[in-house]
Amino acid sequence: MATKKRLAAAQAKVNSAQAYGLDEAIALVKGNATAKFDETIEISLNLGIDPRHADQMVRGFVSLPNGTGKTLRVGVFARGAKAEEAQAAGADVVGAEDLMEKVQAGEINFDRCIATPDMMALVGRLGKILGPRGLMPNPKLGTVTMDVKGAIEAAKSGQVEYRAEKAGIVHAGVGKASFDAAKLAENVRAFVDAVQKARPTGAKGTYMKKAGLSSTMGPGVQLDLSAFAG
Repeated sequence: MATKKRLAAAQAKVNSAQAYGLDEAIALVKGNATAKFDETIEISLNLGIDPRHADQMVRGFVSLPNGTGKTLRVGVFARGAKAEEAQAAGADVVGAEDLMEKVQAGEINFDRCIATPDMMALVGRLGKILGPRGLMPNPKLGTVTMDVKGAIEAAKSGQVEYRAEKAGIVHAGVGKASFDAAKLAENVRAFVDAVQKARPTGAKGTYMKKAGLSSTMGPGVQLDLSAFAG
């Protein structure tokens, strides 16, 4: 009951028909993040694309200037010197056949999966498990690489993945409610800029249709996209 009252009070502060400037939107979202934990601030972008077509898919990584406030667990498929490099770089799980067996048993203790190219024959067997979770290593995304150290450091430093869902919506966490408003604004701008630059060749008409910010337990606030023109 208390949760319903809190949400109703938060919704009363937001005009759902209004598109807010970035600073005002962040102030509203931060003000409405009143849960007992540090809520994640999330952005949602409604794009004018149909991801079912290969030339309209939007996917990639962006490094947020102020991080996400979340500790990402990184799993690495590698052998020998590259496995040692991964462990030294701070990977949470490193292995080859042993790691494959853990994944097959449902033991997936990582949020990002990196692999050296020579391991892809092995990792390919896990496609049905890792694919639906968005964890399959991909050379286009820099997660199939010999630069294991660089990939781990990027993941740990606040790099987030974005991927259009069936309805053409992209969403991601861009920080925590405890973040300074200016840092959240920098993260939001970096994220929107990355998605704008990732506009696919097949996208016609209006690319960015709507954008919104919300906290984990709070109502959504519509963003005025004119602030991101250009």
